[in-house]
Amino acid sequence: MSSILLVSASPSRPSRTAALLDHVATLVAEAGHDAVRLDVGSLPAEALLHADTTDDAVRAALAEVELSHAVVLATPVYKTSYSGVLKTFLDLLPQKAFDGKTVLPLATGGTIAHLLSIDYALRPVLQSLCPRHVVPGRFVLDTHLQKDGPDRGVTDPETRESLRRTVETFLGEHRGASSTRAEHGDSLVTA
Repeated sequence: MSSILLVSASPSRPSRTAALLDHVATLVAEAGHDAVRLDVGSLPAEALLHADTTDDAVRAALAEVELSHAVVLATPVYKTSYSGVLKTFLDLLPQKAFDGKTVLPLATGGTIAHLLSIDYALRPVLQSLCPRHVVPGRFVLDTHLQKDGPDRGVTDPETRESLRRTVETFLGEHRGASSTRAEHGDSLVTA
């Protein structure tokens, strides 16, 4: 069974981004994968800002990335880009931190004007970390998410269906990567 790391990059708690990631965690678990959560906003701010990789919490978070087989990153969009806490965390990762991994970027925001933030702001940074594949991400409007209460999660039926298809594509790409590694004695084979 593979371990999929779900990274929440919202500085707020509770948050719509975390609610979105909870929904994805359910889909990942239903597909038979272990979902491991990492809340970047809960890491010590001083350690993050000073790139202190000797801090126990930061070191554990970096180990989670290394041990994972695939990664889902969920971030709110601020000023047409991903969160600063995510940027700070990504800057701590080794150059090939996503080597051999399939990555799914997710973003939440208040307006459709932020739709391209995944492709123009986040994707280039993810690509620089040498993933096997960054699947097309999904942007979800804040109005389609409930951050707390009994209706917490993805509230819009069309968004739920679209998100299900996105996660299926991500898991399919991940299975393909796992099959390729298994066929070649667990050594990484890239195209």
